[in-house]
Amino acid sequence: MAVQNHPQHHPRFRFPSLHRTGTAQAATDTTAVTTATRAYAFASLRLLTGFVFLWAFLDKTFGFGYATPSGKGWIDGGSPTKGFLSSVAAGPMESTFHDWAGAGWANWLFMLGLLGVGVALVAGVALRLAAVAGTAMMALMWIAEWPPAKHLSDGTLSMSSNPFVDYHLVYAVVIIALAAAGAGATWGLGKVWAKLPIVHDHNWLK
Repeated sequence: MAVQNHPQHHPRFRFPSLHRTGTAQAATDTTAVTTATRAYAFASLRLLTGFVFLWAFLDKTFGFGYATPSGKGWIDGGSPTKGFLSSVAAGPMESTFHDWAGAGWANWLFMLGLLGVGVALVAGVALRLAAVAGTAMMALMWIAEWPPAKHLSDGTLSMSSNPFVDYHLVYAVVIIALAAAGAGATWGLGKVWAKLPIVHDHNWLK
């Protein structure tokens, strides 16, 4: 009887590829670091922008001696809008802003806007509402300063350094970007705010 020897196949033990595993882990770590860095960057931008609005409200209310002289604050009887709006000297709404200057309703809307946007950004809540309110405020202030004008209504140079882009436009874009990025979760109350029943049912409140 012929006996045939068949080669025996033994299962091989293969070590996992350290190169592939290490590469995947490195990629995962890099993604995590990038995500965290982006979150911290947006949070920092949110807090700084929020402080701009909040400080403007506080200074105009109490007259800390920066943009608003001491004793000229809102609580002292001063008007947060009279000085700025009455000095508008260019643009299609010049006369309209002059009419609004110092009006009670204009003071209240302006100050509530500063306070609301400032608190929302600092706390990281209602960023979509803050984006709408903040953009509206910045748009009106942009029209009031009217960067396209080379000369004021009296013929003097306007000293505008750019015919379109100024800090009001930049602030508006920043607030919109913060809302779009959901920047309230890091260093803010965004996660807690989003879990509230009324906010959960109405996304525009986020």
